[in-house]
Amino acid sequence: MVNASIKELLDKGEMLPLMEEFYTIQGEGFHTGKAAYFIRIGGCDVGCHWCDVKESWNAKLHPPTNADIIVANAKKYANTVVITGGEPLMWELDYITTALQTNNIKTHIETSGAYKLSGIWDWICLSPKKTKLPLNDIYSQCNELKVIVFNKNDFKFAEEQAAKVSDKCELFLQPEWSNREKMMPLIVDYVMKNPTWKVSLQTHKYLNIP
Repeated sequence: MVNASIKELLDKGEMLPLMEEFYTIQGEGFHTGKAAYFIRIGGCDVGCHWCDVKESWNAKLHPPTNADIIVANAKKYANTVVITGGEPLMWELDYITTALQTNNIKTHIETSGAYKLSGIWDWICLSPKKTKLPLNDIYSQCNELKVIVFNKNDFKFAEEQAAKVSDKCELFLQPEWSNREKMMPLIVDYVMKNPTWKVSLQTHKYLNIP
């Protein structure tokens, strides 16, 4: 149980339930191959059955950490930060993104869009989930739509989501890792027939990096 003063700082975004932070190579989507500092925030109620970081779901398991300390750590390594989760928009992100931007660090987010958008972003990757759909406001603001393909029905879902984003939004289909061998040929065929889409792979898993 967090005390009242820590809860107040969490509510302001001056502290965040930090699950992990690490410097690595972005493995997915538009920025694949670029070095970035990842900040993974605990807490998520979207509930994807195939989630590969279910340990992130319970925010209480991850220590409230001063956002200024997180920013100081990021400054040592990278000029781009990716804030992910869990579902990072469960938390107020104006404070940490302002601090990162002040230090000339580009800010990227990976989100389901299920919560109100906060923060200042250079890149918004929207990865919508059927279990808890995005709020309408984020569709016009996202730079990248990344739909995870677990079964054939996800192609229809992908097109429904793509109809809501701007014409400038980059569109990606990514196989769910455990089902990749079955779905990858279908994704390749789909993208070849529908070239507004691109293929995204979890290259970091193929390369055995975090």
